[in-house]
Amino acid sequence: MEKTTEQPARRFDVMSIFVGTGLVAALVVPWYGLTYGYDTLLWALFIIFMFWNGLSITAGYHRLWAHKSYQAHFIVRLVFALGGALALQNSIKVWCSNHRNHHRYVDDELRDPYAPVKGLWFSHIGWMLRDYDASKLTEANITDLTADPLVAFQHKYYWLLAFTLNVLAPLGLGALAGDAIGGLLLLGFLRLVICHHTTFFINSLAHYWGDQPYSDENSARDNAYVAWLTYGEGYHNFHHTFQWDYRNGLRWYQFDPTKWLIGSLSLLRLTYALKRVAPEKIEASIVQMQLKQATTRILKFRDLNADEMLSRLDQEYDKLLVTLNAWASCRHEWLELKKANMTHKWQHNEVRLKLRQLEASLELQRFRWQMFTQQFA
Repeated sequence: MEKTTEQPARRFDVMSIFVGTGLVAALVVPWYGLTYGYDTLLWALFIIFMFWNGLSITAGYHRLWAHKSYQAHFIVRLVFALGGALALQNSIKVWCSNHRNHHRYVDDELRDPYAPVKGLWFSHIGWMLRDYDASKLTEANITDLTADPLVAFQHKYYWLLAFTLNVLAPLGLGALAGDAIGGLLLLGFLRLVICHHTTFFINSLAHYWGDQPYSDENSARDNAYVAWLTYGEGYHNFHHTFQWDYRNGLRWYQFDPTKWLIGSLSLLRLTYALKRVAPEKIEASIVQMQLKQATTRILKFRDLNADEMLSRLDQEYDKLLVTLNAWASCRHEWLELKKANMTHKWQHNEVRLKLRQLEASLELQRFRWQMFTQQFA
């Protein structure tokens, strides 16, 4: 693609949605609340709509359809398809086409639809305000989705569904609660504006603010604060490094309600074929980044012992890799034996014992590596 200075046409339809909903949420919602108040039932429905809206994007549009990181029962897919229309972020087809191009061309100023390299404003909202070529529907990268009848139905009737769920449903539920206008303001306008901008933080803040423990090949970063606002999507460095994994928050203590929802539904057999990256690949990426960072710091603060320290760093890294590879090989053998339901119990137990020994060795080697690299922090 050749760079051009000519600006694409403005999207006045998109601008009117963002400006109109933003003004109502900022001005009318608080005025109505102070003047008339909002019923407790409306606030409860507001929270339900917030989670339905947000998780339909993270668990549905993102991890299910865009990345195929798991499979889901029709009922789950239907709930997410409707919730995606409620989120008013375009159809599954358009959203996933843009997102797949983002991963394929991440940080490319012309081909990445969100292009974080063009600044926070552009990646957050600016990319939607003009008719950029990079954000147009690319059928070629979603052939797997075009064959899905539910995806096709949602795309065909997207605007009807969006109007029904964003206007008629809030009015109707508000009327049942005794306040149709209050329902529209809370469930419609306020919910929509909050969910829009928290989702957009993934494209903007998650490429600007945070750490890169897994890879620095692109601008994606891990940020626990952003994760709290985006249903777990803030662990974006992990996601861009291992995009097919259904998890974003790898550790048990990392806030990732999208992962918890997918995992919980799998217990009910409503989700299945959950994809996980092999732990040895994750571990290897972490130590490789630590090696790179430690090397950079040694070279930056070069002294008379720099060459010696670099040599020791490489030696410790090589030792760790040897142990890691031995553990990965034994773990693979152990998993194959479990899968085959081995009748030779002695062989099964022998491999299990070896795996435990290697796990202990790996833990010790990790500790040595951490102690050595931390002195260059």
